[in-house]
Amino acid sequence: MAKKAPARSAAAAKTKKVKAEPEPIKKKASKAVKKEETEEPEDDDEEEQVNWWNNPMQGDGENKWETLQHSGVVFPPPYQPLPKNVKMKYDGMPVTMHPDAEEVASFFGGMLNSTHNVENPVFQRNFFTDFKEILKKTGGAIDPQGNKVAVKEFSKCDFKPIFEYYDAQREAKKATSKEEKKKLKEEKDKAEAPFTHCIWDGKKQKVGNFRVEPPGLFRGRGEHPKTGKVKTRVQPEQITINIGKEATVPPPPEGHKWKEVKHDRAGTWLAMWQENVNGNFKYVMLAANSDIKGRSDFEKFEKARRLKGCIADIRAKYRKDLKAEMMVDRQKATAMYLIDQFALRAGNEKGDDEADTVGCCSLKYENVTLMEPDKVLFDFLGKDSIRFHEEFTVDKQVFKNLKLFKKAPKKEGDEIFDRLTTTQLNKHLSSQMPGLTAKVFRTYNASYTMAQVLKEIKAGGTVIEKVKDYNEANRKVAILCNHKRTVAAGHGAQMEKMEDKLKGLKYQAWRIKQMMIDVDPKIKKKKGADFFELPEDINQEWIVEHQAFLVEEQKTKITKKFEKDNEKLKSEGEKEMKPKELQERLEVATELEKKFKKENKTKKIEAEGKGPTVEKMEANLEKMEQRIANMAVQAEDKENNKEVALGTSKIVSANCHVVLTLLINIELHRSSLDSGLFETVQCPYRTILLKDIAREISVGDRVC
Repeated sequence: MAKKAPARSAAAAKTKKVKAEPEPIKKKASKAVKKEETEEPEDDDEEEQVNWWNNPMQGDGENKWETLQHSGVVFPPPYQPLPKNVKMKYDGMPVTMHPDAEEVASFFGGMLNSTHNVENPVFQRNFFTDFKEILKKTGGAIDPQGNKVAVKEFSKCDFKPIFEYYDAQREAKKATSKEEKKKLKEEKDKAEAPFTHCIWDGKKQKVGNFRVEPPGLFRGRGEHPKTGKVKTRVQPEQITINIGKEATVPPPPEGHKWKEVKHDRAGTWLAMWQENVNGNFKYVMLAANSDIKGRSDFEKFEKARRLKGCIADIRAKYRKDLKAEMMVDRQKATAMYLIDQFALRAGNEKGDDEADTVGCCSLKYENVTLMEPDKVLFDFLGKDSIRFHEEFTVDKQVFKNLKLFKKAPKKEGDEIFDRLTTTQLNKHLSSQMPGLTAKVFRTYNASYTMAQVLKEIKAGGTVIEKVKDYNEANRKVAILCNHKRTVAAGHGAQMEKMEDKLKGLKYQAWRIKQMMIDVDPKIKKKKGADFFELPEDINQEWIVEHQAFLVEEQKTKITKKFEKDNEKLKSEGEKEMKPKELQERLEVATELEKKFKKENKTKKIEAEGKGPTVEKMEANLEKMEQRIANMAVQAEDKENNKEVALGTSKIVSANCHVVLTLLINIELHRSSLDSGLFETVQCPYRTILLKDIAREISVGDRVC
């Protein structure tokens, strides 16, 4: 269905002939180096609040800090070579490689279960190109007889032995006892403790992700042309440290040195390096609840707030310029219309080796299809190679302009806005409001959309239904901003598992109803036969399978409990229980199996529990039906979100005032949420709190 732009008032004007202008701007394909922050770890530790918004003068100058002390970064562990009996095979023959080449082979071999990546021809080609290059540098592959093997064809490489080894390791890790897992986590936390915080102007503040990204294979998003390329191990010699001049410089790993040590007080980063695949700079920054991070969000949303005051004038101006005599002015106005109405990104120039992504200013002839009288189909790869494929109904003058911009001799490969660059557009916008860029329009429209949807949310319903409403509001913002994601490889299996759980709950509800008949046979006539019918999506064959599953599940739980009890006895120096004790415990599962067989044979279900009554059964049934309703809502919500990245919308597009409005409007603050949550969200622009809220709200069972 076509999406129609909201009606905007504009004065009608007579069509004017467009003046001829100089030749279109030739846009240079200069590679834009992207700045990225490393991901921030989840940490629930409470920290001293730094209410920087109460000191508006702080940070107004060029320098962001006077003193800074930190412990540097944590490097990933070194590569552990595979056992001698685990080797990649080439043309059916096991081959030995240098550890550096073996490590790269293990990157691919360890992820064979990620079919979305390893079956992608581009991923395979890029990986194999880098793999061959590393093999060449490290002396190649050798067969069992010591002869060199020329690895030339990807199809002859067999990584299954490597996958099976790592898969066995993963399973062994899962089987580790809870006590052992806890011990390992404590050791890890202790080792990383010095890196989690820094001292910034005398205040202890949490650091974002202080871990250097481990080597592996680049995946990228969407149809990225470099997916599968090898991300090399980052060495200390590549890392620049930013620290106070009087502070103690953190020592690099033994035998290494830092690339450089800076004392840049205008910078808010603690460490940085350049990764090899895309040439992007990676930064270690402060955590989201720090002064600098909070101030950044404050400034972003304040720009959007200021835009609200002059948006009407800006819209009136660009609508008037849709019929401007100068072609460059028409292109500016048309681009502004598309960015404002449909939240298109402006688009940036890039090199030939980067993803073929475009934005509004870099739209090409083939990215826009016009359908009379006023419909436009956009089809292009946007940021992170995410496809933008949407049909909109546009203003008739905008349609005429796009038709003009596509007029011959333009052809495929030519840019529609050939007289406009992102820099020129942003310069034009800043002349209308200080600090205004195309990005501010996205923030403004996303927040506006969220606010409008929140007004429609009612306070009634269960907490799970309110969570669904909240996610629905974010979904609309995500769709507006094209915050998409690839459907996860395991989504289908997860939905199938949820469906099985849902059917299991329905079966339990049906059993409760049958028990009511056992307690009071007359109730069947009172409530009607339909009330006691088996749900439509459940049949006898499924019931038998489900009963077998329940019996096995019971056996597994009993066995695990027995093993855990024995481990505890062993750790306390006491005598372990004998296998006979386990067999006695398993009698419970045996009795359950016998009961199910009897029910299937007699078609009757006997009431369970002490002193069963119809009233008790009805109370149990009500609870069960509420669980069914909750799970059905969660399943629907999960299915709706499979291609939408809600996380970005929750954090980037909605400031704390919007989230606070939500909490008040749907009365989530009156549910059993932590009482402190509602109070802390009122502290403006504390982004970490928004993340905590998003995490709490996105998981239904934590809210209930």
